[in-house]
Amino acid sequence: MRTENDAIADVVATVERTQRAKDAEGFLALFHPEALWTTAHGKVLIGLDAIAAFTRAVLPAAQWDGEVTYEVVHTRFLRPDVAAVKVRQVYHSAEGDTEGSPLYVMTRAEDGRWLLTACQNTEVRAGG
Repeated sequence: MRTENDAIADVVATVERTQRAKDAEGFLALFHPEALWTTAHGKVLIGLDAIAAFTRAVLPAAQWDGEVTYEVVHTRFLRPDVAAVKVRQVYHSAEGDTEGSPLYVMTRAEDGRWLLTACQNTEVRAGG
C-alpha cells in the first residue's frame, strides 16, 4: 500500500527527473499556484507566474557536466495535508560534488497530489 511518504518521495524524484531533463514544464507542474520559492542564491519568487518565468529562462539554459540527485532525508507532517520535507541535493561533476539543502513545505491538494508550496534552497558550503 502506497503511503503519503511514498507520494512525497515521488514528487522529489520528479524534481530530480525534470532538473536532469531541463524540463521546465514538468517541474512547474509540481507547484501550488500560490507557491513561494527561494533559490539557493536568495532570489525570492512569489506565485507560479514568477516561478515559471524564472524557470523557463534559467532551466533550459543551465549548464552542468554531471548529474544532479535529490534524496528525501526527513519528512515531518505538520498536519495530515502539510509536510516539511528536507532534501539532499547533490550536483555530481568532474570537478567534484556540490551540495544543496532544500526544504520543501508541501501541501496535499484536493485531488490528493502533493504540491511544492513554500520552498527554500540553501547552498552547502565546504566546511559549513
